[in-house]
Amino acid sequence: MLAAASFLLIASSFCGALQAQPQKVEGASAGIYTCTDARGRTLTADRPIAECSDREQRELNPSGSVRRKVEPTYTARELQEREDRAREAAIQAARLTDERRRERALLVRYPNLATHDRERSEALAQIDAVTQAAKKRIAELGEDRKKIDEELEFYKQDVSKAPGAVRRKLDDNTQSVAVQNRFIAEQEEEKKRVNARFDEERTRLKTLWTPQNGGNPK
Repeated sequence: MLAAASFLLIASSFCGALQAQPQKVEGASAGIYTCTDARGRTLTADRPIAECSDREQRELNPSGSVRRKVEPTYTARELQEREDRAREAAIQAARLTDERRRERALLVRYPNLATHDRERSEALAQIDAVTQAAKKRIAELGEDRKKIDEELEFYKQDVSKAPGAVRRKLDDNTQSVAVQNRFIAEQEEEKKRVNARFDEERTRLKTLWTPQNGGNPK
């Protein structure tokens, strides 16, 4: 009886030991983590590597192939900085796309130097025509002023004693001349703006045109 009890106790202990051993799942294998730390060292471990938490790690299969990539662990500040950089990159990409679109539109409008020069000349000619009309008006006002001065001949010493209608004509004439002179000055500024715009366009277009179309071969 005692011997049987001893045998049962030993058998029970042996079965418990077998159950306590870790069971290996068929087909499963532990991954190998590897990375290059901030000092340039290549580190390897059987779990994610703390020294590389700020950079990408690779989990390898036993064969050495990459099972997956482990993204860095970022702080809230680092995440914000990454978002800011991504946003700025998107803005720059959109700006570059818009710049390319405007360049294509410019090239379609001005396929060669002759076309660009012709449109500049036409734009300046329109401004000159307006300026000439203003100068012509000033000349007419000058003729009117001569007639007004003749009417004021008797009031040279004191124009305030001249008839109201004559004084009003004098004031209107003076103001009209001032308006036309301001208009001419504005047209001169407009010519400068037009020339500046065409100069800027030409600089850009010279990099887009072929040498045969007026582009810069350099």
